Amino acid sequence: MRFCFIPFLLAASLASAADTPAPPKASTALPGVSLLPELVEIPGLNRKRQIRLYLPPGYATSGKRYPVLYMHDAQNLFDDATAFAGEWKVDETLDALSKEGKLELIVVGIDNGGDKRITELNAWDNARFGHAEGKQYTDFIVGTLKPAIDAKYRTLPDRAHTAIMGSSMGGLASHYAIAQYPQVFSKAGVFSPAYWTATPSFDFMAQHPLPKDARVYLLMGEKEGDSMVPDVQRMAQVVEKSGHPKANTVLKIVPEQKHNEAFWSGELREALLWMFAD
Repeated sequence: MRFCFIPFLLAASLASAADTPAPPKASTALPGVSLLPELVEIPGLNRKRQIRLYLPPGYATSGKRYPVLYMHDAQNLFDDATAFAGEWKVDETLDALSKEGKLELIVVGIDNGGDKRITELNAWDNARFGHAEGKQYTDFIVGTLKPAIDAKYRTLPDRAHTAIMGSSMGGLASHYAIAQYPQVFSKAGVFSPAYWTATPSFDFMAQHPLPKDARVYLLMGEKEGDSMVPDVQRMAQVVEKSGHPKANTVLKIVPEQKHNEAFWSGELREALLWMFAD
């Protein structure tokens, strides 16, 4: 009797290949990026979070103080190895702007909470997604994280030099943050905001007009979700009707662009230069 081992060996080989994890991606973070050595507690939410820090190229020797940009979803900002679907290239963009003498910033990136992301970044309850945790999350940035960063690093801590930025749920969270804490933030980068998850946000922004000097950069891709373009247009009207100067609001809808990090990365330079212009 003859036995054929070839199919068995082939099947075993395929099973072994399927069970072998993919090799980790190579890190693309530049030298200015580091991880804070200890996770930071979020008061009221009973969880801790990793913080990723970007320092401009001359930080170690300059003795200067720098403006600060707080950003959400930090896993996606600096490094392909940790990004969900590609990185924003924040470090590459800011290194280039520094080299050109146009802008130098400290960036404080806050890792998202995985399955907690959608509730942490929403200040309003949602029947589909759950109880809002956005107020506690924003209070954490303002009351815990910012004081710690200002104490340890050479920041310009006043509101004129403090900004917040994010995309999707992070865009929603950034718009909420500047409206809730206009005494802390004077600039917000609101990329592809997920207003569809937070219908009360329109009334909230109408009832919380920003200081006249605050800058809000609203960005959307033409081919994002069904309601996203109309929603950002509606919010721009809310901001305008609140009496905010047109010169301090941008609404940019980019043809053919979809909801992804490559789009946001490509728009980052222009947005930052406008937000931090003298």
